[in-house]
Amino acid sequence: MPNKTAKPAAKATVAKPAAAKPAVAKAPAAKPVAPKAPVAAAPAKAPVAAAKPAVKAAAPAPKVEEKKVVTQRQGFKANEFVVYPAHGVGQILAIEEQEIAGAKLELFVINFIKDKMTLRVPTAKVANVGMRKLSEPALVKKALETLKGRARVKRTMWSRRAQEYEAKINSGDIVAIAEVVRDLYRSESQPEQSYSERQLYEAALDRLSREIAVVQHSTETEAVKEIEAQLAKSPRRNAKAEAAEGEADAEGDTDDSDGDDTTVADEAA
Repeated sequence: MPNKTAKPAAKATVAKPAAAKPAVAKAPAAKPVAPKAPVAAAPAKAPVAAAKPAVKAAAPAPKVEEKKVVTQRQGFKANEFVVYPAHGVGQILAIEEQEIAGAKLELFVINFIKDKMTLRVPTAKVANVGMRKLSEPALVKKALETLKGRARVKRTMWSRRAQEYEAKINSGDIVAIAEVVRDLYRSESQPEQSYSERQLYEAALDRLSREIAVVQHSTETEAVKEIEAQLAKSPRRNAKAEAAEGEADAEGDTDDSDGDDTTVADEAA
């Protein structure tokens, strides 16, 4: 009997260490909580780095859009030929925007190939400076018809007539320019032009031939030949008209603003 009671006592002592095992298992369960802190902190740096390139990319975008939009202003387009009264025929290269004294201005960039000059004209000032489109073919025809008419010379001093001729040349009116070419033209049988007359004649001929060449899609040489052909058809001035002009030049010869010392005979038509 004593041996039987001893066996269950031994079993009870073995069961005690088995109950202690679940307590050991709870300790490693707390370890997964530790890695959660560094995982949450890592993505916080990513938005800060991404924000810097976003600001740089947004700056050049508006400038590119402005250049594409500005292609036409005041009825004038880029690459179009126009007439600027003080310089003649030119071509609009672009319509650009510039900032001057804190204010933004739109400008026509006009190139005058023959004069090797580029002019910038504010788009809001085109009406004031008299810039216009090329003449219609019907108006060009009228200017060519004007060349065939009789020359008209006022009985005034040459200095005053020279101012009138210059004003017509710079008016930008193709018919008025044709009148200057007609009035100052000299055929081979007529007296030679004075220096001041020749300068004005060549300026008027250049303005007229350049516009005719662009309108008719021809060269300036061809346009000059056409102008001279029309001038050849004009009636010669009679001796009375020549004498009247000679008297007027005699009165104003000393007042010649160009300092021309040519004789009165050279000034006569």
